[in-house]
Amino acid sequence: MKRTLSILAAACLMGIPAHVDAQRPKTGNPVLPEFHADPEILYAEQTDKYYIYSTTDGTPGWGGYYFTVFSSKDLTDWRHEGIMLDLNTDQVRWSDGNAWAPCIIEKKVDGKYKYYFYYSGNTPDKGKAIGVATADHPCGPFTDSGAPIIDRLPKGQRGGQQIDVDVFEDPVSGKTYLYWGNGYMAGAELQDDMMGIKPETETLMTPQGGTLQDYAYREAPYVFYRKGLYYFLWSVDDTGSPNYHVAYGTAKSPLGPIEVAKDPVILIQRPDQEIYGTAHNSVLQIPGKDKWYIVYHRINKNYIKHQPGVHREVCIDKMEFNDDGTIKPVVPTHEGVKRVK
Repeated sequence: MKRTLSILAAACLMGIPAHVDAQRPKTGNPVLPEFHADPEILYAEQTDKYYIYSTTDGTPGWGGYYFTVFSSKDLTDWRHEGIMLDLNTDQVRWSDGNAWAPCIIEKKVDGKYKYYFYYSGNTPDKGKAIGVATADHPCGPFTDSGAPIIDRLPKGQRGGQQIDVDVFEDPVSGKTYLYWGNGYMAGAELQDDMMGIKPETETLMTPQGGTLQDYAYREAPYVFYRKGLYYFLWSVDDTGSPNYHVAYGTAKSPLGPIEVAKDPVILIQRPDQEIYGTAHNSVLQIPGKDKWYIVYHRINKNYIKHQPGVHREVCIDKMEFNDDGTIKPVVPTHEGVKRVK
């Protein structure tokens, strides 16, 4: 039986850190204390702060069952705000664990800010599925919809998992889209209420070809828009491999088709710096500026030979573009980024 969550996101709403040792992490990479993976970053207009949501890591078998949230005013000083969604309580009744790879979007509904949090969880009978929870504040409290919104493979797809979800609002059309998939990439337009997809728009978008050395698609799609192009980023190889890295392509519409970039690898390990397994990313554009950052996880160097896939840490580095719109290779660093005013 699931335990009842007595205080939900109280630390966030009261400004109290959940762990004293996590209150003021040092600057530089990693940006968060302890082990976290699959980071999603959000800039919230409501609070004028940045937020990171992630897979809580360090558990054998990727057995984490809750999501936490961290906040920052400057991208360097991150404050632990507490648990905002717990799959092992009555807060989420359809899932029994494997709280993985979330994403979030801020919307204005009837003049008020609302947050839609999409995530992966395990179902007892159908395996991995994607759910959605909503809140009026970036830290919660969040209310789950009560059932998964995606719990099957896309039509025509024979293998893979319903995990690694991403949400994207198209600035051209104003429509909002959901992307997901391990072993495949799928996309679909969201319903107007954001609580499910429009089945007739579901599209298999998996980039074809490539190898583990360049762009063979594995998981973790991420989408953003810049200067007339839709950029699609994804992760290659296994999350426990030092070779786990990010490749990309572009398209002229939110549902593709995707054209793989000529030089597709934009983030990869630096063994000489003991930086390994740099992938599963999100992307941040500083509001109103053509200034970009990539937020990703890497394998903690002390675990590279022992359970590397569940000892991951969150990092932030600059992401820059060439004049023709191609993405420059990102240099993963220990120094991280400077404070953003």
